[in-house]
Amino acid sequence: MSGRYYEEFEVDQTIEHERRRTISESDNQRFCDMTMNQQPLHLDREFAADTDFGERLVNGLYTMSLAVGITIPETTDGTIVANLSYDNVEHPAPVFHGDTIHVQSTVTDKRETSDGERGIVTMHVEVFNQDDDLVCAFDRTVLSLKRDRAET
Repeated sequence: MSGRYYEEFEVDQTIEHERRRTISESDNQRFCDMTMNQQPLHLDREFAADTDFGERLVNGLYTMSLAVGITIPETTDGTIVANLSYDNVEHPAPVFHGDTIHVQSTVTDKRETSDGERGIVTMHVEVFNQDDDLVCAFDRTVLSLKRDRAET
């Protein structure tokens, strides 16, 4: 288990996630197919060529989902009870096929549950492309195990 227990998170702590991922056309196509999202901006080369972007965009929900997956090993792998919310989602710049994303998480809040048995941690997650342009940002709130509760 590589995730962090509640006690191991510190407010203002920034975690630079080592994993990166280059997004392929097939990644985007499969995600759109699985989620039944047939938006031509994601799938139709000719349609997208006539937009302000000039080419197909990677589905923003895929970008966000991939970012969450990238964060798991250093944050919640084996130490999470549940994801509670994703808030303040932004996509300030597009992601294109062939872009490589990397992610950082900054702990913005933590508090114990009312029974003191678990903790709630909020992280601001930022996703960057290979040029360090911010392409997605959101707040992720999780219900986290406390170390002493996990060992009993």
